[in-house]
Amino acid sequence: MTQIPSSDVPGMGRRQFMNLLTFGSVTGVALGALYPVANYFIPPKASAGSSGGITAKDELGNAITASGWLSSHPEGDRNLVQGLKGDPTYLVVESSDTIGNYGINAICTHLGCVVPWNSSSNKFMCPCHGSQYDATGKVVRGPAPLSLALANVNVENDNVFISQWSETDFRTGDKPWWT
Repeated sequence: MTQIPSSDVPGMGRRQFMNLLTFGSVTGVALGALYPVANYFIPPKASAGSSGGITAKDELGNAITASGWLSSHPEGDRNLVQGLKGDPTYLVVESSDTIGNYGINAICTHLGCVVPWNSSSNKFMCPCHGSQYDATGKVVRGPAPLSLALANVNVENDNVFISQWSETDFRTGDKPWWT
């Protein structure tokens, strides 16, 4: 049997270095592969204005500007934007140069359907079970038990921001049920 000279056997330091290098390489590759997966489950941070709200976005995820919105939506119009938590929220055009200071969440309080605006009837009408809401989102016909939720709408530097409604519900005089 031939004996290996001790000068050819790697020392413990070299072996530990190689183990560390292998472990570091495998760990780096694993973290690089897991980062996009973990990032998928972490919701993106909303861009906030000084009002503390999130930027209103259109159906494609583009930020809405007040001037752009008002140029394509007439007075009295109610159209959907992405609001708080991504919920569909109606922006109300009060005049040719003013967006209302409140938005109306489009989720029906009965079973969670998206409630469309019916301009010919001047009210929101749920297609699922017939609930109806007036132009401000107050329930006028059931089976929905509550009015549609509200959100604050602020325009700052032509950007439209939506934030949580915490004031008294102006439609009922009660504290908001959705907070």
